[in-house]
Amino acid sequence: MSSRLNPYLTFDGECRQAMEFYRQVFGGTLQLNTYGEAGMAGTPMADKIMHGMLETTSGYTLMAGDQHPDMPQQSGANFSVSVSGDDEDELRGYWEQLSADGSVSVPLEKQMWGDVFGMCTDRFGIPWMVNITETETES
Repeated sequence: MSSRLNPYLTFDGECRQAMEFYRQVFGGTLQLNTYGEAGMAGTPMADKIMHGMLETTSGYTLMAGDQHPDMPQQSGANFSVSVSGDDEDELRGYWEQLSADGSVSVPLEKQMWGDVFGMCTDRFGIPWMVNITETETES
């Protein structure tokens, strides 16, 4: 898989409704994963969307999620630019440059879903997410 660049929208509890609306507008395939599926069952966040992805037949990709309560929503800052793929060297190079002279909110490291992921804000104030897909190696 080559790297892809796409917007990542953040919602305050309305991600499911918004992504279903965008699917009506653009068509395509929608995948939604809840916080409950990611270990937060039985919490107020259980039915909220941790990660959603709409892939359209026109080649658009739109990702989104509901803001986690530990990271309060800020008006005007409810988006990020996401760079993802499986070319680790390429993506780590992007990370190093984007995070230099900026601020890191989530270090680029292995996450519970198995990928390497990080979040930073570049020196111009643009928020970025970098996700390196970990591929299974056969033994």
